[in-house]
Amino acid sequence: MWRDRKEAGRALANELERRGYAGRSDVTVLGVPRGGVAVAVEVAHRLQAPLDVVIVRKVGAPGNPEFAAGAVDLDGRIYSNHEAPVSEAWLREAAVPEHTEALRRLDAYRGDRPALSVVGRVAIVVDDGIATGLTALAALSWLRGRGATRTVLAAPVMAPDTVARLKDACDEIVALETPPGFYAVGAHYADFPQLTDSEVTELLTKG
Repeated sequence: MWRDRKEAGRALANELERRGYAGRSDVTVLGVPRGGVAVAVEVAHRLQAPLDVVIVRKVGAPGNPEFAAGAVDLDGRIYSNHEAPVSEAWLREAAVPEHTEALRRLDAYRGDRPALSVVGRVAIVVDDGIATGLTALAALSWLRGRGATRTVLAAPVMAPDTVARLKDACDEIVALETPPGFYAVGAHYADFPQLTDSEVTELLTKG
């Protein structure tokens, strides 16, 4: 268990540095808002890499919003969880407000700052933890579409079955812990507050 996202981010940064990603001119670190940005800040500092966000949204299942029935990226592309008991029609409708929220967050977090290009670059996607992996899959696919030549998924903790599921979705997965019986990201942190939009914006500005 980590004390907070900062401590976890520093541990993750150590591992990415060990794997040779520090000090390279072709690396961009992209945090998944909100909590992933707090981890990504520590990674970007250690690797001496530029920091940006990659915004994707989970589409929660009916009656269980924490369970991902799908995910949607900034372009409105929908990624389905085929194990979720929902129809494609339901998922398309439920994804609309989540896509709207993704665009709102993009405007809130980035403001007038242009997006960092990932064309020809190594894109390291950082989150504070990964459960089903659908939002991670959406982020990785979106970055590939934006021209990233190598994608790395990095998080302090991931569900072991998700690591196996995503191994073909990116070039490398970096997970510090893959505990059996994984059930919630927050269970691996002593302090796991929800971040506000203003806190994310402040982290990105300082990062």
